[in-house]
Amino acid sequence: MATTFSRAITRRAERLEAVATALNERRPPPHFPADEREVTGRAERRLLDAADSIVGENDSLAEQRDEFEAILRSMTEAVVVTGARGQVILLNGASRRIFALGAETDYRDRPFVELCRDPRLQEFVGRSMRLADNRVINAEILIQNPAPLYVSASAAPIRISRGAAWVFVFHDITQLKSYETQRADFMSNLTHELRTPLSALYGYAETLVHGVDDPETSTRFLGIIERQARRLARLIDDLVSLSDLERGLTPLKFEPLEAPQLLSEAAELMQEQAARRGVKLDVKSSPALPKFSGDRDRMHQVMLNLIDNAVKYTPREGRVTLEARTSPLTDGTGEKHGIALSVADTGEGIPAADIPRLTERFYRVDHARSRELGGTGLGLAIVKHIVQLHHGVLRIESKLREGTTVTVWIPTAQE
Repeated sequence: MATTFSRAITRRAERLEAVATALNERRPPPHFPADEREVTGRAERRLLDAADSIVGENDSLAEQRDEFEAILRSMTEAVVVTGARGQVILLNGASRRIFALGAETDYRDRPFVELCRDPRLQEFVGRSMRLADNRVINAEILIQNPAPLYVSASAAPIRISRGAAWVFVFHDITQLKSYETQRADFMSNLTHELRTPLSALYGYAETLVHGVDDPETSTRFLGIIERQARRLARLIDDLVSLSDLERGLTPLKFEPLEAPQLLSEAAELMQEQAARRGVKLDVKSSPALPKFSGDRDRMHQVMLNLIDNAVKYTPREGRVTLEARTSPLTDGTGEKHGIALSVADTGEGIPAADIPRLTERFYRVDHARSRELGGTGLGLAIVKHIVQLHHGVLRIESKLREGTTVTVWIPTAQE
């Protein structure tokens, strides 16, 4: 009997050990029949029920954790959770992107300062953690990381199993700030551009209304009024054209075009203006160029804008060269075939810092000279949008005291 009892105890001990092992390995425990008539059998049954409950709770927690991690991964906002001492508890993939962190580096239990050392961000983090109440703190911060980056930051205290913690959320608003700056600049420039000709029209017209005895002076004033009215009309026409292009309201009639013919026609129209300014206009084309698909009138508008700019900013006895050639373009989808139409001048060139902004509305490198030459400041913005509607690419290259080359790349018909 003692031997039988010993075997029973050993068997139950083995069962309990199997249950404990299963719980440690986070898997369902083995089930076995228990004689509930005995005290030990009832204890075994309650133990198995408790083990099943624990496994179910673990599965539920694991599912919630996976859902939480999936949400964090899909968020465009950077989320960082820190502990009471400022140590990182959790961060998502957007945090690594916004702070330019290594994809494989483990930042858990490391101080927040290792994510970004910008003093303005550190000041915001420190100020948020010093607050004793449960307020949510919001701020817009310009950080260097290393390039300038605007972030909308918010911080909120929470309670976790380890004690006090803070959730920091950062949203990259650099592009939004850029749009706001461009919009403000546009309104300021537009107001200035409209005020200049209107002031001239008002002033000279008022003088004529009050009477001018000298006929020659009257004629000169009327000439000024006419020129300013034409300038105002050009400005309004360009604004309407640019607005239609940006909103996709400009109808395009695509047809096969020949690059050499397009350049020759544009050069012929600009030849007289170039001659008046003492600028030589040359046209070069590679032999047997393939055709490309485009809207003839809009492509003429592109070339006339580019040639007009080149002629205006090229000194007397300078040269403007138009060239058409085949040119491959490599992008993320592979190599594409296309036609490159370039306008190169021998002018003073453009500073490198100004080149990225040349296609912005009303942006001018030399404001005084641009207005003196009659430009509206919208030509390159219009060119950019027409090229984009042709699925093309606009490139501007320049060297000071050597000249500027503007290249329009358009895919060929087979593309």
